[in-house]
Amino acid sequence: MAPGRRTPRWTFALVSAGGVVMTLDVTVVNVALPDIARDLAAGLDRVQWTVSAYSLAFGALLLTAGALSDRIGRRTVFMAGMALFTVASAGCGLAPDTGTLIICRAAQGLGGAMVFAPTLALIAAAYEGARRRAAIAAFAAIASAAGALGPVLGGLFVQVLGWRWIFLVNVPIGVLVVAGALARMPASSDEEPAATRRLDPLGAVLGVGALLALHYPLVTGPEAGWTAPEVLGPAAAGLALTAALVVSQRRGDGLIDLTLLRVRAFSGAAVLGFLARMSGLGALAFLTLWLRSAYGYSALEAGLRLLPLTGSLLLAGLCVSRLQKVFAPDALVAGGFALQGLGMLALAVAGGGTPVALEAMGEGAGQAATVTGLVLLGIGGAVIFPPLMGVAVGAVPAGRAGMASGLTNACYPLGTATGVAVFGALFSARLGAGLGAAAPLRPAVETGRFDLVAPALQPLARSAFSGAFTAVCLASAAVCLLGVLLARTLRAAAGPVTEAAGRPLPRTARTP
Repeated sequence: MAPGRRTPRWTFALVSAGGVVMTLDVTVVNVALPDIARDLAAGLDRVQWTVSAYSLAFGALLLTAGALSDRIGRRTVFMAGMALFTVASAGCGLAPDTGTLIICRAAQGLGGAMVFAPTLALIAAAYEGARRRAAIAAFAAIASAAGALGPVLGGLFVQVLGWRWIFLVNVPIGVLVVAGALARMPASSDEEPAATRRLDPLGAVLGVGALLALHYPLVTGPEAGWTAPEVLGPAAAGLALTAALVVSQRRGDGLIDLTLLRVRAFSGAAVLGFLARMSGLGALAFLTLWLRSAYGYSALEAGLRLLPLTGSLLLAGLCVSRLQKVFAPDALVAGGFALQGLGMLALAVAGGGTPVALEAMGEGAGQAATVTGLVLLGIGGAVIFPPLMGVAVGAVPAGRAGMASGLTNACYPLGTATGVAVFGALFSARLGAGLGAAAPLRPAVETGRFDLVAPALQPLARSAFSGAFTAVCLASAAVCLLGVLLARTLRAAAGPVTEAAGRPLPRTARTP
């Protein structure tokens, strides 16, 4: 393919296609779990690992994949990840049992991490200035909308074609993306030859082990109990591996350039990305559960009721690049967190009025508050992530963009897992307090199955559920407030950084 035809638009289109399928596979499987369990004759608790295996593998490899892309080439890592994801998707769609499905889902997660880790670096290398900001804003909006559309698309595939097609549909997309990358995606001009950069096998092993050990207790803690040995053991191992990773990287030429963490804007972008995912996707599971229980929606209907969130996210995403020309990153991120917080407060009002006090405030008022909250959440999410992504790759030298992309992206699934775990513990505690002596109703109420509760006790069960959901919304709003306060750390983001903490970066971390 002639170099002239390898335009930045092809890079953006291919990276966006990869980002869409990776993001969809985080949420699309949830609505299919009952069908998978029934078809493969397995318990729902075992089938749940089809979700956990993907998220664990995805989160564990992001850091290593990002650093590796700086060494062997970002396009190379992207294509290898897409190929692995495609093969694993075929394996998931053809899996004869849950064991095979779980293994293939883990392989999907590994491939997804290799695709997602270098995405920001690929976009940053393809564009400059205002066009780079616009491209990152568009990519963030597309990926976020794909995550929100996951339950809708999953419900459609399950009802029309069967659950296997939520995986098999990835195969032709993956083949086209790999072929397109080979033909029309150029290697980044700032990628150094592999021979000039030392590989770090020990750092890679420690990085994967640390992230995996930190993710595992967050995924299993809500069901196993936070004091269970299978939770405390991995948590302690995760802290120990993290400490060992930091020690191993102090020489400055390993997997991670620790001097980049002293760049205030970059470290701030990573922390804020963690908080944004914690307050957003961390609460999304409880929002979907609340829609199904409070209003009696099916899985597909609940997904359709999330369209105000998806639509506002897409529409606002189209305007973010213009906003970035007027407002500084810290102002945009603070505003996005503020909108998300207001959205959570609106949902808290709707949750507090549903279903016990719903008759008093009116069903229409409750649904209006819900739609308002979803729209504010969508706008806030669209405004937050593009500036954060731009700062993450713009505040570091070009030769470390892959590492910066991987570090930042590693914070996202960890934030989601932390949000689910923390909000889940709060939901469970408030639900137990609300039920009181009626604690035996808890299993039915936790799943929103009020039809399994005796009619005389349904008002109590619904009140307890609404109180627990409202507590989650208020906690998420508090996280958003913290994000507003920490957004000032982005004020140092004025371009590529050549100094950190008042000291020059080492030769390997300076801007060429």
